[in-house]
Amino acid sequence: TPTPTPARFTGRTVLVTGAGTGFGAAIAVRAAQEGADVAVHYRSSREGAEATAERVAALGRKAFVVQADIAEHDQIRQLADDVWAHFGRLDVAVNNVGDVAREQMSWRDITEESIDHVLAVDIKGTLLCTHEFGARMLEQEGGGAIVNIGSTVVVRGSARAPQYAAAKYGIIGLTKSYAHAFAPRVRVNVFAPGFIETEATLGRDDWKSGRGEVLRGATPMGRIPGPEELAGAALFLATQDANHITGGFLVADGGYNMIGA
Repeated sequence: TPTPTPARFTGRTVLVTGAGTGFGAAIAVRAAQEGADVAVHYRSSREGAEATAERVAALGRKAFVVQADIAEHDQIRQLADDVWAHFGRLDVAVNNVGDVAREQMSWRDITEESIDHVLAVDIKGTLLCTHEFGARMLEQEGGGAIVNIGSTVVVRGSARAPQYAAAKYGIIGLTKSYAHAFAPRVRVNVFAPGFIETEATLGRDDWKSGRGEVLRGATPMGRIPGPEELAGAALFLATQDANHITGGFLVADGGYNMIGA
């Protein structure tokens, strides 16, 4: 028999950025399964966000769909204002949005435009989301928790896309900084998954031509999980059980990176 899903977020409100697709959608649905009302953020995946919201509603929870480009401070401010106006408070923010420069297959193909965009979304966007959500959480009774989605690319770097590895390193720095600034009322941590078999990953040419098999072979757990399997681990950092964890970096990668840890 499957283990029942815990109810760690009963009566809580959770915001997930980039919840129209992939890992963000899985985190949003998992939060609802655990009792949360969910703010579903998207930038361009409106249909995906509405589908995520329908899944949240089907679980008997409230969903609030909200659009913003997190590369723009004004839009992040508006996003925060909208969420607080709608729910009255926000207990958990999961900053999942990130650009991995997926179309770039080699460091030789790097462009200044891509560097600027990846750093603007991944570092500036995550920093300002943490800033705006955390500042409001500090003012409310009970504080809150922020989970920034990082990557194990910080362990091994990325010959394919150096700007992506640089950006994910930046997320560690901003997370530790705000963990200091917001303590003890608001906790801020990084959740770092390894490879995840999202639709985007499965569609990649290198994945289809054998990279998936190679990575599975190099992973002690022997497989690459789908996003649903990791959503609960990401949300762990926002639970009561994690209430003494801040400025942390939690890896869930099947053991792939442990030699360098």
